[in-house]
Amino acid sequence: MNCGISSYTYTWAIGVPGKEPKNPMTIFQLIEKAAELDVNVVQVADNLPLDRFSEIELLKIRNFAEDLNIKIEVGAKKMTLENLERYIEIAAFFDSPIVRFVIDGECFQPGLEEIHSIIKNVIPLLENYKIILAIENHDRFKAAEFAEMVEKADSKYVGICLDSVNSMGAGEGLETVIEKLAPLAVNLHVKEFSVKRVFHKMGFVIEGCPLGEGMLPVFELIKKVSPRCQSAILEQWTPPEESIEKTIEKEARWAEISIKYLKDTLINQ
Repeated sequence: MNCGISSYTYTWAIGVPGKEPKNPMTIFQLIEKAAELDVNVVQVADNLPLDRFSEIELLKIRNFAEDLNIKIEVGAKKMTLENLERYIEIAAFFDSPIVRFVIDGECFQPGLEEIHSIIKNVIPLLENYKIILAIENHDRFKAAEFAEMVEKADSKYVGICLDSVNSMGAGEGLETVIEKLAPLAVNLHVKEFSVKRVFHKMGFVIEGCPLGEGMLPVFELIKKVSPRCQSAILEQWTPPEESIEKTIEKEARWAEISIKYLKDTLINQ
């Protein structure tokens, strides 16, 4: 399993709407960061949307990554048929083995039947390019519904991008998510978290922390995902500091700690 980073490893550096840094991290700097961390995959997700680059820019990105021996995995959100087809073409351009998708997007929250139809319609294109659609478990659907999407597709070119934390937003714990989705995983988002009771004792706060310092059973999670899983990609939920500069520094420091832990875990599998 390949080890990599994502544009969501450095979410603050790339830019959170309303909290953008003066000099946002570029896609070229993200690729350079992968080389610095000695990982061989960068997953470019919807906070650096690849469809907004020109053909010339995409070629420059591909060549830059190839020169550093970095593989690009393509990601996006808003899984309309048109957007999905567009991103499969982009994935083919980058020789990405998967195209990771979050289903929902602006003004787009399809029901299950529409999702099944979209997936069925795109399977011939996936088969043609030999690219796997990796549907990310986000927080509107239950794990069983994501599993149903894959099972109804009935194709080796449709699987799950298993995120270790997202399904908490749907009221589901990690054990349920792993049981339902690990056998279908073709991509893994490793995202550490902690759960702490608030000071008044009436509720909990779920937030990120460096890998190995929280509650995520990383070794067990990696052990249980499908042998078809292409890569383990570090994502981070970095709580903000008093300034964007300090937040970005913390984010970068956490990434270094977390990638070391992830690489050590993969080696010891």
